[in-house]
Amino acid sequence: MSFSDDPFVPQPDEAGLTGSLQGRFLIAMPSMEDSRFARTVIYMCSHSAEGAMGLVINKPSDQITFVDLMEQLSIETEARTIPSVPILAGGPVDGGRGFVLHSPEYDGANSTIQVGNGVRLTATTDVIRAIADGDGPHDKLVALGYAGWEAGQLEAEIKANGWLVSDAEPDIIFAPDIESKWTQALATLGVDPSLLSGETGHA
Repeated sequence: MSFSDDPFVPQPDEAGLTGSLQGRFLIAMPSMEDSRFARTVIYMCSHSAEGAMGLVINKPSDQITFVDLMEQLSIETEARTIPSVPILAGGPVDGGRGFVLHSPEYDGANSTIQVGNGVRLTATTDVIRAIADGDGPHDKLVALGYAGWEAGQLEAEIKANGWLVSDAEPDIIFAPDIESKWTQALATLGVDPSLLSGETGHA
């Protein structure tokens, strides 16, 4: 498990990049052929001409709890109550790497970046320690692993009708009902999942 002092953190988009998806949702179409991404919602953390990176926000991890994570990171706390924090399978790349998406109250200085409106990302142990002590952000989720695309790869998948794109809403990112996020995200586009097919156009 890795929340390090020198973490992988996506760099903000280049100024003026046209069509950047940073801070938006990718919503898997029912026709998604890659089973790892079936019915997923991905919050895009970085998207530039060089590639893209995002976190799956609706696949709970069945491998670890927040208390387990604290133990693996050797984090101790004197707090009487350990908060309940969702641990998600953030994607198939580097499953031992951890990321925390959270609301803006917490700022880890150089280790925290603003991804979108009302959403920040931190990937160091400091945020885990702050959450354990009760000093962390109000809204948060932990993602292990991430989804990554090489230059042009994501654009090709969108053109091939693999994904819909929508504006991201913090209320959906941090929604307690994790498994309903796919239908919630589709609803922001006015889309009924039962009417979708592999031939549907893009948002």
